Amino acid sequence: MRPTLTTFRERGFAAIAGIFILVVLALLGAYLVSIFAGQSRTLAFDALGAKALQSARAGLELGMYEAIRNSSCPASTTLALGGMLDGFSVRVQCQSSTHVEVAPPAIVVYQLTATACNRGACPDTADATYVERELRATVGAPPP
Repeated sequence: MRPTLTTFRERGFAAIAGIFILVVLALLGAYLVSIFAGQSRTLAFDALGAKALQSARAGLELGMYEAIRNSSCPASTTLALGGMLDGFSVRVQCQSSTHVEVAPPAIVVYQLTATACNRGACPDTADATYVERELRATVGAPPP
């Protein structure tokens, strides 16, 4: 018995449907891979941002300690951090001014700015892997 024309058409339709399903699944897989890659980059940059924030906080606290305890306010200091914050550097800037209100003693006001980044010097030229955070604080202390 010879196959009829309708039998060939049914076989051809199944092959086309199979190819269509494979193409749709391949496109879906590629889309999911691109979403996963984007989420991985986002997670990595979030971790770098948190490290930069903690580096800036460490630099700011060191600057406040120097200003209040030692009455020292260098114009600019660059720190290289180690441990969990290895690879980050912090630039701490300080400006001081003396204020006399109604009566002595005068108050020395320190304005501190800590800029942390994942390069050797902050701030640096931004590119696809650059992360920077900046924190500011104002503290006052009686003069030494």
